Amino acid sequence: MAEARACLLCADLPLGPRPVLRVSRTARLLIVGQAPGTKVHASGIPWNDPSGARLRDWMGIGPDVFYDSARIAIVPMGLCYPGRLPQGGDAPPRALCAPTWHPRLLELMPGLELTLLVGSYAQGRYLGRGPVAQHVGAFRQHLPRVLPLPHPSWRTLAWERRNPWFGAELLPVLRARVAELTLPARGARSPRR
Repeated sequence: MAEARACLLCADLPLGPRPVLRVSRTARLLIVGQAPGTKVHASGIPWNDPSGARLRDWMGIGPDVFYDSARIAIVPMGLCYPGRLPQGGDAPPRALCAPTWHPRLLELMPGLELTLLVGSYAQGRYLGRGPVAQHVGAFRQHLPRVLPLPHPSWRTLAWERRNPWFGAELLPVLRARVAELTLPARGARSPRR
């Protein structure tokens, strides 16, 4: 983990390397997204942006559960902000990052029961090439270990309207699995109110 946080493989990145990830031996749920954006790069907090708020809404949890690394691990395809494309938008995650770090980081998380593959880069690596809509539409085929999701950016709003099954069929499954996997450990005490 310390090696990943100190990674300098992409020292030439426009804002410099700043790996943003969360790993825990006790995590039962892993979120694999694409790469941090500028806001996340600045804060060092994964999914600390409007897309993260939508993802948490889809999952049916608040920040307290989402950022509890004992329950949820977060390892993007690119650990660092990759910069901008000349025509606008963020560049794709660097191709070297996931093959270098994912196998080593996944070894640190033996209790994973569900991996959310958020967006095309994560789905391409773990499910093979194909349109996001195809992977997400076939979500039942990947359960119970994997659940593909579109990226929760504002661009997905129109896609959700065209695909009402996403909210009606996939989100209830997602929320039920997330609730099951993020319950406090048996025997854990609830905080006093």
